[in-house]
Amino acid sequence: MTTSEGVPEAGPAGTAAVRPNRAALLTVTCLGQFMVLLDSTIVGAALPDMQRRLHTHLSGLQWIVDAYVLLVAMLLLSGGVFADRFGRRRVFLAGVAVFTAASVLCSAAPSIGWLIAGRVAQGVGAAALSPASLALIAAAHPAPQDRVRAIGLWAGLSGIGLAAGPPAGGILADAFGWPAIFLVNGPIGAFLLVAGARALRESRNPGAPSIDVPGTVLSILGVGALTYALIEGGSRGWTSPVILSGFAAAAVVLAAFVAVEARASTPMLPLRLFRERLFSVSNTAMIVVGFALMGSSFFFSQFFVYVQGSSILRAGLQTLPASLAMVVVSPFAGRLAARYGFRIVVTVGLALAGLGLLTLGLVHAGTGYANVWWRLAVVGIGFALTMSPLTGAAIQAVGPQEGGLASGISSTTRQIGAVLGVAVLGAVVRTRQSGGASFEAGLGGAFLTAGAVTLACAVFTGLWLVRSRPADVPSPGPSADRGSGAHFPDHPLEREQR
Repeated sequence: MTTSEGVPEAGPAGTAAVRPNRAALLTVTCLGQFMVLLDSTIVGAALPDMQRRLHTHLSGLQWIVDAYVLLVAMLLLSGGVFADRFGRRRVFLAGVAVFTAASVLCSAAPSIGWLIAGRVAQGVGAAALSPASLALIAAAHPAPQDRVRAIGLWAGLSGIGLAAGPPAGGILADAFGWPAIFLVNGPIGAFLLVAGARALRESRNPGAPSIDVPGTVLSILGVGALTYALIEGGSRGWTSPVILSGFAAAAVVLAAFVAVEARASTPMLPLRLFRERLFSVSNTAMIVVGFALMGSSFFFSQFFVYVQGSSILRAGLQTLPASLAMVVVSPFAGRLAARYGFRIVVTVGLALAGLGLLTLGLVHAGTGYANVWWRLAVVGIGFALTMSPLTGAAIQAVGPQEGGLASGISSTTRQIGAVLGVAVLGAVVRTRQSGGASFEAGLGGAFLTAGAVTLACAVFTGLWLVRSRPADVPSPGPSADRGSGAHFPDHPLEREQR
């Protein structure tokens, strides 16, 4: 994802003419990102209703989530380049149109197959409008201080969608059924298309790199094959020919992706960046964050509905502490990292999240909510402390001109982790059930697995989240891992998709 300044197209509207429209631009871009983030959490609350009405199994629910996240993960970097090359306004409006139409398709889906197809289309739209919205703000605010404030406002307001998703999903699914959670995007998208056409001015970056089509296609096929094998392995058998073929295809295609990226002149994922330990460790940790956070939250509503017997509405409200804690704590994560260093804050956050997930693995049908909500809050607080500092570490590890690329890669690795988290933790549940365990026991195993992986990652970052070579500009302060990142504010690009 690139955030380089764009040059407004020739015409009567110069920079001075853009200034009066900044409030309208912020409104449109914030609302567009709000819609994307709302959709990322509202679906979880409606999964039990989807399972009942569509007569699907756990693997079907996994595909409903992963079909969307997979496309966002694999197209996010290309979406930013596409917007810079062909016009940010044009790509933003096209993304809104695709996302809105796909939402209508999802709401009218007569079967699980149609719903998954709609979710794929939603992912394509989200991967276009999300980076384009950020690029529009960056182009309209050339002054660095104005840009930071505008992006912070964009991240904060749009981030409300994360907290609003679980209760909104519970209310809509309980009152009108799961299609209502997608229909809510219809009026929002229609407003954005009308308001965006009037408020947004076109800008582009003529020097933007070309789109890495082979790398994009190979990444989708490789991660898609791996996801298929992980999701379907529980039902088809881990040693069945189709599953073994899926794993083999994933290995071959991903190896081809690495080879192509190593030779490409403008790769979507420059492998040279991973030579710096701080960059590689921060992105590895971000994969774990996406894995544990998305993989565990996939089961939150299902735990309350199927294990504790809550209604869909009540379950949506009961899952709120995790997302609310993230929204509240996230703005402070960057400040803490600036004071204490990336390594300390990230390691503490991962340790908290891991311990919270382990305690969730110990809850059961008879555990009162008073003894559950704080566990969800601890998980949310822990992950909130990790994401902005991890992006800050990735940005610190690269050159000044590659900060946008580093931030985009950080977002992409988190999304890849999310895809794998839903697939792997779902496989844990299905494997335990196939061995005769109850769904409750399977969920406990999934939470314990997520917690153990997260705690292991806390040890990993505690040891290795440092530079492999001295920074170009030494920074003051006692922490060796702070570097120039000691002055890094809460990076909004990571808050945008929580």
